[in-house]
Amino acid sequence: MKTQGPLCGAGFCPRRSESDPAMDPKRSVIPKRAACPNPKFQLQTRENRGDIPLSIENKTEGEAMATTYNNLFLDTRARLRKAGIEAGQLEARELICYAADKSREQFYRDMPLYVSGEMERRVEELVQRRLAGEPVAYIVGEWEFYGLPLNISNDVLIPRVDTEVLAERGILRARAAGEGARVLDLCAGSGCVGLAIAANAPDCRVVLGELSEGALRVCKQNVRRNELNARVTCLSVNAMEPPASSLWDFDVIVSNPPYIPTGDIEGLDHSVKDYEPHMALDGGADGLDFYRFIAAKWKNAIRLGGSLIFEVGIGQVPDVENILAQNGFEQIQTTADTQGIWRVVEGTING
Repeated sequence: MKTQGPLCGAGFCPRRSESDPAMDPKRSVIPKRAACPNPKFQLQTRENRGDIPLSIENKTEGEAMATTYNNLFLDTRARLRKAGIEAGQLEARELICYAADKSREQFYRDMPLYVSGEMERRVEELVQRRLAGEPVAYIVGEWEFYGLPLNISNDVLIPRVDTEVLAERGILRARAAGEGARVLDLCAGSGCVGLAIAANAPDCRVVLGELSEGALRVCKQNVRRNELNARVTCLSVNAMEPPASSLWDFDVIVSNPPYIPTGDIEGLDHSVKDYEPHMALDGGADGLDFYRFIAAKWKNAIRLGGSLIFEVGIGQVPDVENILAQNGFEQIQTTADTQGIWRVVEGTING
């Protein structure tokens, strides 16, 4: 059975359109700060970092005329768009918020304020990094997925909106399993999928299984950041080895494993192949190594009636459906992402 799209989704990815819900100013990956009780006072003070209403005589010789946050944003957006960055509006905002240490609410509130030359230089440095190909999530060190703020480093893949349908299916399965449901996020990366499940299926317990030490550190940071310590555990787990005896009796295993064929990695976009961890990308010669092993060796870690849910790459659905069927999974179904691409394949163990 094939179903269309997630029921909801609140994450953010560079490919989203600028009418995306992630543009909601109520949502930000930037930490919130206390708002100034009297905005007018900000126009008269030099205490706020960057919020200095410079007059012409305060500028150093040869320095450009003073500019506002709004103009800085518009200029930055135009430069990113000219460079072919589709989410130029989103990324311009996030870079300026990061440079100014502002939440989105503070950014929109302060748009009429002037910025200092120092602030312009900080933003310019960040823009140059972005134009050189570095993803904005790695520049600012955090991202949002399914409404959760997450720490991000070069040890983990950047959470993408495509993956929200995997989280959605995991949430629905965990809720259906009832109180005390056990969920394993295998190849957890930043922990985004498992944490989304834990946050939205509050009766379940989640294990984030990840082999990379750097990624496991990020997982632990994100568990603490989202205050899910009581129900989420992080473990060092190699998905390409049979599960340890302690890893058993799961109601749901979700996995977004490496699935790029080895020979295709060099052809990936510069921002992916040169910045994101190859360990999290390389799925073997045909991209299916992890699917074969997990379906064959990890099915015994799933209790009867439990489910294995995979994210898959474009065009991999038929192969992964066959892999599940060959390993005894039933009720196999596939779900499309928000772009209409078949993205998630799942099956149930009934005996």
